[in-house]
Amino acid sequence: MRIKMCSIHVIDPAAAHVFYTETLGFDTLLAMPEANLFIVSSPDSGGVGLLLEPSGNPVAEAYRTGVYDAGLPAIVLGSPDVRADYERLSAAGVVFRGEPTQDPSGVMADFEDTCGNLIRLHQD
Repeated sequence: MRIKMCSIHVIDPAAAHVFYTETLGFDTLLAMPEANLFIVSSPDSGGVGLLLEPSGNPVAEAYRTGVYDAGLPAIVLGSPDVRADYERLSAAGVVFRGEPTQDPSGVMADFEDTCGNLIRLHQD
């Protein structure tokens, strides 16, 4: 068994698709704008999809906003060098909640995905 796809609730799937592909560098696995359906994948994920799920359902929106308001990351992305990604993404206009920090689990930094989520970068 393996993870084939997971999802993240976003305010606007089309805008999320632009951010995840053009800013973060993810690949498009599926884009069907007419159905508001977008699935992306990181280049080295082995094809694991990340569904940019519309957050129009009241339950989904309550979850997305609750997690965000609590300051919890909706998803954790691995990075070989969080500090370098922090510099690169900051230069591209990505808003971080602070500079990278380190604790016993490793180096990490949280940023806004422009689509209603807090995303954590964690060093591999």
